[in-house]
Amino acid sequence: MNWKNVLVMGVVTMLPLSMMAQANVLNAKKPDEVGVRTEAQKAVDNDAPLEYGYVDDRDILWSKTLWETVDLDERVNFPLYYPTDTMDIGPDRRSLYHVLIKNLKSGNLETYTDSYFTKKRSFADLKDALQMVDTLDYGYEQMNAGETVSEEYITRRNISAADIEEYHIKGIWYFDKRQGELKYRLLGIAPVAPDVNFMDDENPDMVELFWVWYPDAREILHEAKVFNQQNSAQPISFDMLLNARRFDAVIYKEDNVQGDRTIDNYISDNALFQLLEAKRIKETIRDKEQDMWAY
Repeated sequence: MNWKNVLVMGVVTMLPLSMMAQANVLNAKKPDEVGVRTEAQKAVDNDAPLEYGYVDDRDILWSKTLWETVDLDERVNFPLYYPTDTMDIGPDRRSLYHVLIKNLKSGNLETYTDSYFTKKRSFADLKDALQMVDTLDYGYEQMNAGETVSEEYITRRNISAADIEEYHIKGIWYFDKRQGELKYRLLGIAPVAPDVNFMDDENPDMVELFWVWYPDAREILHEAKVFNQQNSAQPISFDMLLNARRFDAVIYKEDNVQGDRTIDNYISDNALFQLLEAKRIKETIRDKEQDMWAY
């Protein structure tokens, strides 16, 4: 078999995958039919997130838990941020925050107050963090007069996808002695935005809106697709992007004896030294696998 035949077989093999990226787009007679798969297509579709293999505690020779910041101003992280405006775009393209908040409202997703996942947080509990409600002076006059405050004198502002500036992620690096390699497992993710009550300030405080236990959100994130700039016929899922670490992140905390203190707690007012400390932690973990095989 020559290389030409191998190439043809490869193209034929990948053809169904390309056609599944935008289902029925070439056969649709109406715009409503775009993206609607037939029953036959659904029957042969075995699309599901790749299952994590079982890891026994005795197989973990070494581990280190890290917290990282994913800055959405960086170009490589744009797929997590855009699109922020969904008025003129199809329903198949949404930002990561849109996906999370939509499933949170519908009850398909559970959230927690912090990265240790000790206390659950309902959507009703999140309203104060996601929405600011302010009453104008005329509204207070109506209130003092015993009247019902008119809606026109109440201003509301909601956190939107455009307001998300970072994501905080929590994961664990571990050395699997059965497989003989260093691996990473994502445990949690949290959108970070300015405090909704002080968003108009010059330097508002950044707050974690909520934490999501990542393994619980994998099915949801697998259904949501990310725009592929290299090939729009081959979108990838948020689950694939995050598990493959196709983003840039900076370590801001590691598990330590000082109560998991953050880097800026012991290196303050020096951004350069904080980045160098984050790099040192990363190199320590990277060298761990090499040290396992060095004598």
